[in-house]
Amino acid sequence: MTRRNTFFGIWLFFSMLIGITGVVPSAQAQPETLTIAAANSLKDALRKVLPRFEAEHPAINVRVIYGPSQSLRKQIEEGAPVDIFLPSLFDEIDQLETKGLIIQGTKRAFAGTSLVLITGAALPAPVRTIHDLETVPVRRIAIGDPKTSSVGKVAAQFLKYSKLEPKLKSQYVFGEHSRAVLDLVAKGEAEVGVVYRTDAASNDKVRILDTAPVESHTPVRYGVAAVWTAKNVSGAGDFIEFLLAPQTQALFQEYGFDRVTGDVGLVQRQEVKP
Repeated sequence: MTRRNTFFGIWLFFSMLIGITGVVPSAQAQPETLTIAAANSLKDALRKVLPRFEAEHPAINVRVIYGPSQSLRKQIEEGAPVDIFLPSLFDEIDQLETKGLIIQGTKRAFAGTSLVLITGAALPAPVRTIHDLETVPVRRIAIGDPKTSSVGKVAAQFLKYSKLEPKLKSQYVFGEHSRAVLDLVAKGEAEVGVVYRTDAASNDKVRILDTAPVESHTPVRYGVAAVWTAKNVSGAGDFIEFLLAPQTQALFQEYGFDRVTGDVGLVQRQEVKP
């Protein structure tokens, strides 16, 4: 067989193959990654929420970075490759927006919680209410570090408002975030602590004593926004819509989060660079 005939035979074979299948075989598209920077206090809820999102959006693979909200916000300011920001304090998103570092129209509030005083379940402090801290001596009180965590910032506001700061400041033991504060109290390294109710409610090693007055601190509203470093803008829009859907909101309520109005901004799929 001549070389020309061999080439013609190969061409004829592939022509027949294409005619049978109708298309040329192509490689299967790989899922796009959606990177989320989320507050530590969302970890338990997101473990249930995210698999449902991925099941509904098989073309998206979610990657989550957990940490203190303030620390995550600073990383985003410095250009960390993140698509979605989920802080535990809405003010963190407002700070990014002021600097032009979020995609306009994507910031929303999706959940809320309260600030509570806790003690260890095994060795409880002789304290029943916040007012008892004025007269009952405690050796250590655990709070989040106001320089790194939103829960620490809110706790500091509450202690100052309640005029407890001068009396208790020398007894502060700082945790990097809300879960670290929980551990300090659960292990007996602090007699009482100030954390988010959602964290304390799921931990059987601590007991909630009292709730901080609403007017004593910035409202604890969990926010969401697509940020300036987002590469998967379409996936970010899908996630925000999913987060605000009634069935997803019901899941967050199962984990003790409060429903809040989400009409802070409308989801618009357009990218605005700083």
